[in-house]
Amino acid sequence: MTSFAESFSTAVDLIRAPDPQLWSIVARSLWVSASACVLASGLGIVLGAALGATRFAGRQAVLALLNTFLAVPSVVVGLVVYLLLSRSGPLGHLGWLFSLKAMVLAQAVLVLPVVTALTRQVVEDAFERNGEQLRSLGAGSLLTGTLLAWDERVALLTVLLAAFGRAIAEVGAVMVVGGNIEGFTRVMTTAIALETSKGDLPLALGLGLVLLAVVLVLNALVSVLRRALLQLELAV
Repeated sequence: MTSFAESFSTAVDLIRAPDPQLWSIVARSLWVSASACVLASGLGIVLGAALGATRFAGRQAVLALLNTFLAVPSVVVGLVVYLLLSRSGPLGHLGWLFSLKAMVLAQAVLVLPVVTALTRQVVEDAFERNGEQLRSLGAGSLLTGTLLAWDERVALLTVLLAAFGRAIAEVGAVMVVGGNIEGFTRVMTTAIALETSKGDLPLALGLGLVLLAVVLVLNALVSVLRRALLQLELAV
């Protein structure tokens, strides 16, 4: 207990100092996760809106495949991206392996199904309420999906926050493709795993506290946005 108390006290001191090593890792983590979410969200919202507003043969099979991707372990995603970026892989000429670009790509691939699935559900629920009215006015599937996605933009913002929370807490994929190189590709989750194995508990605890704080802030934002959305619906 004494060792834990001392480590916790030192971790708090590292955060308050602030310790350059700790905060460089935090900044790198935030940059990688934010970049991945921007890339994944651009494509995921379009795909999700299209799936939510379109009815076609084989749609259930596509949804089943999408749900399967939601359950794929992050280390498997990391392995696939590693094989793509390796020297003998189809994208090996890019030279991205063990770089921040590879980590962004891995997290984007991991987050894409999350954004797509959640957007699809939001747009599909909106389609059940207003889809037929838009269709009766002559709107095609693409326009219908776009209008419904815009109408549900507050809910989609919570989707983006949830996606960022998924990305920032990821460890397996970025460990595989990034290599956890000190000062270059080390992020919060990989640093926590490494420092714990080395016995450097203060730094691991400090990073863990910052990571918990980030997730807590994200959850608080999601709750606030959901309440705001409910109030808007009641006002209408």
